[in-house]
Amino acid sequence: MKILVVGGGGREHAIIKSLKKSPRVSEIYAAPGNGGIAADAICTGIGAKDLDAITAFAKDNAIDFAVVAPDDPLVLGAVDRLEAIGIPCFGPNKAAAILEGSKVFSKDLMKKYNIPTAEYAVFDDMDQALAYLKTAPIPTVVKADGLALGKGVTVAMTREEAEEAVRACMEDKIFGESGSHIVIEEFLTGPEVSVLSFTDGNVVIPMVSSMDHKRIGDGDTGPNTGGMGTIAPNPYYTDEIAKTCMETIFLPTMHAMNAEGRTFKGCLYFGLMLTENGPKVIEYNCRFGDPETQVVLPLLESDLLTIMEATAKGELDKTEVKFSDKSACCLVLASQGYPKKYETGYPITIPADLDAEVYVAGAKLDDGVLKTSGGRVLGVSAIGNTLKEAIEKAYREGAKVKFENAYCRKDIGAKALRAEEEVK
Repeated sequence: MKILVVGGGGREHAIIKSLKKSPRVSEIYAAPGNGGIAADAICTGIGAKDLDAITAFAKDNAIDFAVVAPDDPLVLGAVDRLEAIGIPCFGPNKAAAILEGSKVFSKDLMKKYNIPTAEYAVFDDMDQALAYLKTAPIPTVVKADGLALGKGVTVAMTREEAEEAVRACMEDKIFGESGSHIVIEEFLTGPEVSVLSFTDGNVVIPMVSSMDHKRIGDGDTGPNTGGMGTIAPNPYYTDEIAKTCMETIFLPTMHAMNAEGRTFKGCLYFGLMLTENGPKVIEYNCRFGDPETQVVLPLLESDLLTIMEATAKGELDKTEVKFSDKSACCLVLASQGYPKKYETGYPITIPADLDAEVYVAGAKLDDGVLKTSGGRVLGVSAIGNTLKEAIEKAYREGAKVKFENAYCRKDIGAKALRAEEEVK
């Protein structure tokens, strides 16, 4: 089978490497792909949001199955366009992708169907939002309604910070039209858990839970990034909590989307906060998370293509989805200075005998030499029999990957190891 994977980051590299294991896959194309992905797929260079070029390429190259991985093309309707020319896809259609495309929609859906989440208020008028903040509990959370490259959320610890965030969205338009509507919501506390799931609108099959490390600095300090590392499984996510989430969040979300005529087929990502009052939804994503995918898919023992096809056909209940009981750790190597100003263009050295998977995010090929081209350059993912073993292995193998100006956090997984002791 000829497969097209839309996207060009570390998540897409992980998806491509997992799909390559399927004996039925003959060729994989990536749109656009990147310099590292080029070792595992044919990179087309077509932008992920160029739906005209993507559909034309898929038709001209007789693509058998497409995987649309990033949020932007999903929200723009890439799946609808590909299915319209007869190409089956993994990923939600435009009507279902609104679950991530509009925070106002997702919050209103949760309220309507009694799915536990933070209390909130919605505004499309800046003066009204600022007036509300004068008496709102602080800390609070300000969210741009639409997609904002993962940067549209501000956790405001003071009233001044909250007002600044509102003005940045609604007056300065730093997120464009995505910030025309905003959500101001209750600040929740507790351990965070990411749970990716396969769903076809009939069943929800959760994948291994994970823990992301969003901030740039050790001890969760500094600005938020796209993710500096992940571990799986998340020790806070016990069997009891998993059962509660299935009953109160996962299945109710699937049923709610069905009831709204927006049946969700694909990977539904649940960003959860385990509060004193039980698990609550912080956010939904309509696709695989990055870098959560880089620890979840290496633990998948079943055939990913078979699962994706079953999801598209609505036949997940007849399909085996099995994960290893081992642990995984992904260490992100970034360019020094990220997420602010950083330099690129440095050659990357990856030993051939590395005892870990490397998923490339921000790199390009320059005369056959792989060089840095982004803030998050690559992820080094290792598997171990225990979480401690996986973390140690990721750091040991990660130290062998070299490029000038490399930066990584030194404490990925430390919080999870402490949590393992607490849970015991």
